[in-house]
Order: sequence, then structure tokens, then C-alpha cells
Amino acid sequence: MPTAVRSHAKINLGLHIGAPRPDGFHALATVYQTLALYDVVTVTARPSPVTAMQLTSNDTRVPTDSHNTAWKMAALALEALGLTAEVEIHIEKRLPVQGGLGAGSANAVAALVGLEAELGIAKNQDDWPAKRLQIAARVGSDVPLFLIGGTVLGLDHGQQVSALPDIEPLWCVVAAPAVGVSTPQAFRDWDALCSAEGLTAEASTDKLNELSRVYASVFAGAIPQGGQGTGSSGVLPFGENLAGPQESALVRTGISSWIQNDFERVVFPQHPPLSEIKRLLLGFGTPEAALLALLSGSGSALFGLYQTRGDAEAARERLRPASVRSYLTRTLPRSAYWSEMLLQQAH
Repeated sequence: MPTAVRSHAKINLGLHIGAPRPDGFHALATVYQTLALYDVVTVTARPSPVTAMQLTSNDTRVPTDSHNTAWKMAALALEALGLTAEVEIHIEKRLPVQGGLGAGSANAVAALVGLEAELGIAKNQDDWPAKRLQIAARVGSDVPLFLIGGTVLGLDHGQQVSALPDIEPLWCVVAAPAVGVSTPQAFRDWDALCSAEGLTAEASTDKLNELSRVYASVFAGAIPQGGQGTGSSGVLPFGENLAGPQESALVRTGISSWIQNDFERVVFPQHPPLSEIKRLLLGFGTPEAALLALLSGSGSALFGLYQTRGDAEAARERLRPASVRSYLTRTLPRSAYWSEMLLQQAH
């Protein structure tokens, strides 16, 4: 029977970007966080003399050919394993398309998990865990994080990932405005800003290296790269650190400086309503104020983090007059991410 897999969203708990490099990429430092929100990816696969792929979706905006990340991931995995198979993938979209939530990248990993279950591929066999990460990086910069889940440090252009201790689970409101943001255009605007400010790739390297050292200092005892399924190595009380009455390790080490998203500097001027949505999510001056609110990735989705469900519901109420679609969810620790991934597994 087919294998159905939850394909979870992510947000960025801070995103710092460097100036463009000669290779066309941008160095960055970010902390990814998976959410309980998900698409559903259903995979059917059976051995065959030649590989044949078919992809369908309930959303007409999703590509159904080799341009789709799930298609690419499955095809590359079969090639790396020396296998041929007939593969059918169906993507039931529940997450915003091109919203900065990593939906397409998550679909790729969900397709891989489904393919492994269908063909009986052991995720820990030989050097397959390392190969999975290499394949994921070829498919897209955001893809490898979904092979770890929970709270994840992302470096280089996002594909260099390592597990961090999970933050304390928090309530999250994701705002999904109708406006679309083009990631390539956001990078072009960022490049123009770097040029105007005289920021070079070399100059931004020092800042990004400093941030990665601060991450390592605060998130002590990180799990080795590719530590899928090993569970959290500790829980960082994120909300307490940001809003508690006592000075926290985050404040003492200056980690609060990374809790921003550089894309906001170029995306908000192009799309002013997004700045207003962030203001509504933050709720400054109210008892239900957010611990943090940011653009996720290059947008257009934004998120707010809250200590209680009541605080999160209050944020959704603030969004209603603006006619902004919103989702109530929670941050998803690594152990839950993997234990809840399979909805229905082949027998």
C-alpha cells in the first residue's frame, strides 16, 4: 500500500546574509525550526526494469515534472542506490506555495522517506545517511535541514546543517498574506543594497563567522551532523530567554543580535503590508505580545512565537481586520518530527 508522509514546514529563527560570492551563492547563518504544520506526500514505488516517475498534486501551481524538488530527490536517490523503479508521488498541499516556509524542500525529503519505506531501503545502511545529505544539498539549499528536523543550524548557503538542542516548544502563528515574494528578486535587491553600502563577501564573512561561534556557544552539546532520530540533546527555554525576568544566556552572549532577518531590509520596502503584519504579530504593548516575530526566509509568510495558546489566538484576532490568512501551530522538536512523520506506511 502507498506510504503517506507528513512534510513539515520550517521558519527561520534569525537569518543573516552575506554579500554575493563569486560562485553566485550568498553565505548565510541561520537557525531553522520545524513546525507542526505540514503537507502530505504520498509515495507508491515498486521495482521495475526501468525508472518511470509520475507526480500529481491538488494544487495546480505545483510543477508535476522534473522541475519539482520531490521528483528530483526521488530520481537522484534511485540513481545513487543503483535502483530502478516505477514511482508515483502525490503532493497534497496545505502549506502556502513560495511562502518562505520551505514547503517544496520539505516535500523533497518526504518523498525520499516514502521511497525508502516503499522499497525497503534502510536509512542507516552503509554510507547512505551521508549520501542522503549530499543528494539533498544538490536538490536545494533548504533541503538538508529536513533530514535533521527540530532546531537546526544552517551555514554556507544554508545546505551545511547540524542539529542544535531543541528550543522549548512554543505556540506559533504563521501569517500567509496573498502577496507573493520572489526569492531571486529578493536576492537581487539584497545584492543592490550590499553594493550601495559597500559590503563585500569578504567583509561579511567575519560577521557570519562570529554569529556561528555564538550559536555554538549558546547551543552547547550539539548533535553531530545527520543525527536523525536521536532525539533532542537538551531543551533551550527560548521563551524564557527572550522574555523572562532574569538576564539569560542569550542576552549575556549577545545572541539577541541574530534574531532578525536581513531579507526584511529589502522585502518590506517592496511590500509595505508585510511590515504591518509583523507589527500585528508582535503586539507590542499588549499582555499577549509575541516573544519574536519575523519574516520567514524571503517571505511572504511571517510568524510570531508565543508562550501560550491564548497569546497566539490573540495575535490571530489582531490579524483578522487585515484579512490575512493565518495558521495556529507549534514548534516541532526533533523527536516528534521523526516519530510523527509517517502517516501511513507500506506493508
